[in-house]
Amino acid sequence: MTPPPGSLLTARDLRKAYGPTVALDGAEFSIHPGEVVAVMGPSGSGKSTLLHCLAGIVPPDSGSIMYDGRELSGMSDAERSALRRGEFGFVFQFGQLVPELTCVENVALPLRLSGTPRKKAERAALTWLERLEVDDLGGKRPGEVSGGQGQRVAVARALVTAPRMVFADEPTGALDSLNGERVMELLTDAARSTNAAVVLVTHEARVAAYSDREIVVRDGRSRDMERAV
Repeated sequence: MTPPPGSLLTARDLRKAYGPTVALDGAEFSIHPGEVVAVMGPSGSGKSTLLHCLAGIVPPDSGSIMYDGRELSGMSDAERSALRRGEFGFVFQFGQLVPELTCVENVALPLRLSGTPRKKAERAALTWLERLEVDDLGGKRPGEVSGGQGQRVAVARALVTAPRMVFADEPTGALDSLNGERVMELLTDAARSTNAAVVLVTHEARVAAYSDREIVVRDGRSRDMERAV
């Protein structure tokens, strides 16, 4: 498969089933560096499964996913894990911060897992906390901060390794509209400033409005709304 010119990640004819339940039925996807693509669709449409396949978390039953000229299915588990530690960043609906660690330790964690010395990792973490406007929370634990603050910490953690791709699965789903919009502003501005591509799964039009392009997933199939116009 030849990816579209300039694309960073491309998926073709992805199929995935869980027993008798078909999650993906020929889904397609592509994204360029610095682009924010919103993946939309009703609950159960397959949008989160698509994200998990694109990120190498879940293998598709068939189809092809090319990342930077490499086929994900041809990589070893160790190679895919290395991608997720270094070149991929993740933001989830409920943050999934480690409750026993401080906020700065949470943000520094991906760097520490890759072997970066603690002081250097925490300096980088503090820089990102400042950029996400929560540097005053560095010494607090996740249980001591609000939902909106915690999600900004999660965004900082996703970006601290300077990833080439960020996967955000309903990143504002647990937030009120005001906090959700601020998190989206900070996430998209920071990602674009580093030329990172963002795959944004959401069912909210106000969140998708921060993207450059929308892909709608329904019954396991995808439709690029820009090309459909």
